Amino acid sequence: MKKTREGFGRALVDLGEQDPRIVVMVGDLSESTMVHFFAERFPERFIQVGIAEQNMMCVAAGLAAVGKIPFLATYGAFASCRSADQMRVSVAYTNLPVKIAGAHGGISVGPDGATHQAMEEISIVRSIPHMSIVVPCDFWETYKATMAIAHTPGPVYLRFGREDVPVVTEKDTPFTFGKGEVFAPGSDLTIVACGVMVYEALRAHEQLAGRGISARVVDLHTPKPLDRELLIRCARETGAIVTAEEHQVNGGLGGAVAETIVQNHPVPMEFVAVHDRFGQSGKPAELMDAFGLRAKDIVEAAERVLTRKRGR
Repeated sequence: MKKTREGFGRALVDLGEQDPRIVVMVGDLSESTMVHFFAERFPERFIQVGIAEQNMMCVAAGLAAVGKIPFLATYGAFASCRSADQMRVSVAYTNLPVKIAGAHGGISVGPDGATHQAMEEISIVRSIPHMSIVVPCDFWETYKATMAIAHTPGPVYLRFGREDVPVVTEKDTPFTFGKGEVFAPGSDLTIVACGVMVYEALRAHEQLAGRGISARVVDLHTPKPLDRELLIRCARETGAIVTAEEHQVNGGLGGAVAETIVQNHPVPMEFVAVHDRFGQSGKPAELMDAFGLRAKDIVEAAERVLTRKRGR
């Protein structure tokens, strides 16, 4: 178990050593987002903006326009909903290389409640031209994603959570921006997941195997740009898809996958996600149960999609 946000913070320090153009900004949440590692090592390249997320987005755009590579960090709810206009006009419209870290994504912020739980930001950011999105699943993938997006052209939104989560990848596990990874083989259906739901998908894979069902698991850490080639191949080879995400069902990972599948190789699909409701206060583990984001929910969705695949 390890925090994804620590992977982000550690990677920033390594990036700072490699490239003097790296600048880090934060909206009053240095330790929460773990950018304090960078601040301690490179104080001359660290900017504490305070509780002024919209201004931070515009300042980041200005720094990018003069050749810097700015990373800005705050809660995902504030980076997306509160700063949507500045992200769209100042960052995305001008296609500047601003890297936006949306911490405490999904329900991982727990007791802070609905106002701080970011469950809409993938759909908001996905709809903005030029924006890319990465949702890593654990510490190592967050570290590698942070390193990768630093030199990826254009603006990128990086989403990660607060809680310790299982480490399902290793330091040497491949990570390619824009490309998914098959984490478990299978032939009856494909489970496509991102973020913490990759672990739940792998647990579902084991439970389904116990019932004689062969489920392929794909870690689709980059909802935009989407790995269309891999998704179409999975649809052709397994004939059914279940998506799993810690996000609203409207416009998130599942929607992005469905847009590709329906246009290229339509197959039955099911969506494990938050179904059009706001969050609530509670322990993150309790909320995962309450919102139906567990392996058992993926197993049930897999059984439904296989019934449809078989025409019964």
